[in-house]
Amino acid sequence: MKNKLLIIGASGHGKVVADIALRMNKWQNVAFIDDNKNITTSMGLEVIGTSEEVSLHINDCDIFVGIGNNVLRQSVHEKLEASGASIPSLIHPDAIIGSQVNLGIGTVVMARTIINCGSIIGKGCIINTASTIDHDNYIANFVHLSPGVHLAGSVTVGQGSWLGIGSVVSNNVSITGGCTMGAGAVVIKDVTEAGVYVGVPVRRV
Repeated sequence: MKNKLLIIGASGHGKVVADIALRMNKWQNVAFIDDNKNITTSMGLEVIGTSEEVSLHINDCDIFVGIGNNVLRQSVHEKLEASGASIPSLIHPDAIIGSQVNLGIGTVVMARTIINCGSIIGKGCIINTASTIDHDNYIANFVHLSPGVHLAGSVTVGQGSWLGIGSVVSNNVSITGGCTMGAGAVVIKDVTEAGVYVGVPVRRV
């Protein structure tokens, strides 16, 4: 770990990421990179350049992708990883992480989240505010669990899927990659085809 943290993205999600980083109190300096040149500060932190300049900071900074969009976050993260950047995971101090939980690099775990024992969380994931992941879940890379998502035991969520706010997934259910679950969706059986799903229980639209 390095003394400085650079967050790519100074907008909504990036600000929450920065707040978590500050609360972790592990870095002497936290700053942003953002392509909007009109933004010079965010969260009281300096914006020190654009994404084209990230390579200038790889040797001096840990770098975290604070971009909410799964596809864009994956693209930026993979370029950083290929360039040898140091990519941390961020965990809010008020989150509860059980034993034998594995968190991938570039994943953020937000306030009041609970991740129970034996769960595996991939890289570049967003585990958003007050979501719960019960025992033995497998969350693949670049998944976004929105605020208040609740996963029962032994759930699998495939790469790049996004579960909307308040979604609920029953135990032993598998959701394939590339899915979007609408707000309040209830998933009670396996979802094997990528797409957009809504309702209680969910249906593909």
